Amino acid sequence: MTNSDYWWEPPLAGTEAEHLVGALDRLRTTFRWKADDLDATGLQTRIGASSLTLGSLLKHLASVEEQMFGTKLSGAPLGAPWDTADWEADRDWDFNSAAKDTPEDLYALWDTAVERSRARLDAALAAGGPGQLVHHAYADGRRLNLRRLLCDLIEEYGRHTGHADLLREAVDGRVGEDPPAGWHPKSNRPPRPAV
Repeated sequence: MTNSDYWWEPPLAGTEAEHLVGALDRLRTTFRWKADDLDATGLQTRIGASSLTLGSLLKHLASVEEQMFGTKLSGAPLGAPWDTADWEADRDWDFNSAAKDTPEDLYALWDTAVERSRARLDAALAAGGPGQLVHHAYADGRRLNLRRLLCDLIEEYGRHTGHADLLREAVDGRVGEDPPAGWHPKSNRPPRPAV
């Protein structure tokens, strides 16, 4: 086994920042594997009474990436398609609008959001580490630090990767905790280099 076989694995004995980023990237990778290489029918499959689909999770998590490592980190305004959505009319616009998007658009939206988040996070960590305060503040003035943003995003991916496990099994029976050795998303974007 080499690092390139399992490029998503966190370091065995890294720094705090390397472990936080490694845990996040492993969840991102597992989520992307669960959602990978599906057509519109597969991305819109629902189970039980839930309205969740893998397509809606792709779009929602792309939105969360943009909010976490854009707006909350630095105060950057949300870009397209988030800036034109009528969030007041539909608080779940990211989930609900995904049914109108093509698989190619959903994968590109998520892949691009994650790529942008990684670059923003890398720059922030280089500039001050996980303990630095970020732009986001509560009404009383208390500010979060970058560590909190990372932990919040890890929690978000943990929850939705569990949903993705069930949805993907319903689509075609794909199960498992991790992608197979050497797996890469069908978009063929290069993986994040191993630490």
